[in-house]
Amino acid sequence: MNSSQGSITQSQQMSPQMNHGGHEVFDLHEVLTGMINVLDSYMMFRTHVKDQELMDILDRQYSFILDQYNITCECFQTGQDPSHHTKKYMMRQSNQIAYGIKPAQPKKPKQSMSEINDQGIAGHMLGLIKSNASILTMSSLEVTNPVIRRVLADTVPNYIEMAYEVFLYQNKQHQYQVPQLSPQDMSAMTQSFTPVMNQQTMSSMTMQ
Repeated sequence: MNSSQGSITQSQQMSPQMNHGGHEVFDLHEVLTGMINVLDSYMMFRTHVKDQELMDILDRQYSFILDQYNITCECFQTGQDPSHHTKKYMMRQSNQIAYGIKPAQPKKPKQSMSEINDQGIAGHMLGLIKSNASILTMSSLEVTNPVIRRVLADTVPNYIEMAYEVFLYQNKQHQYQVPQLSPQDMSAMTQSFTPVMNQQTMSSMTMQ
């Protein structure tokens, strides 16, 4: 067995810059690359957006993700607290949702750049944010460095908020339609579970 095998090093014996697990380093590369992909894509989308409301969403999300990229990159390199805490993303959409299906033309791939429109851009934005939310969540579950773990975990709710904002915009434009079950089926599904009224601890259950 060589000297690199069978040796254990505690985190307090490491410098902050080295306080990372191997899988964590690869995960952070994926996280930061994902953020860059979103930022680069948003920059390209901006040249095609026509609706001012969508432009406002795109610009605010770009600025937020860029700031989050910077502090994630900072604490990844130093292993210490970044220059400021994770900010809270505040969307401007209302929570009103239109339910039901409105007839629309079937979708198909674009055949030329002239066909690129706001509906397609909003769809790409939602897909990118959802994909990166998944990467952030999975990575934060196994990060060893406590600072980076907190930065990633605090970022996830903001990505949820950004995805919801894009969804609300799409729904308002009848681009993301939300069907519902019949009242009878809805009632049957929502009433198919019931809470436990007499809560017991595991130890009391095993003693019975």
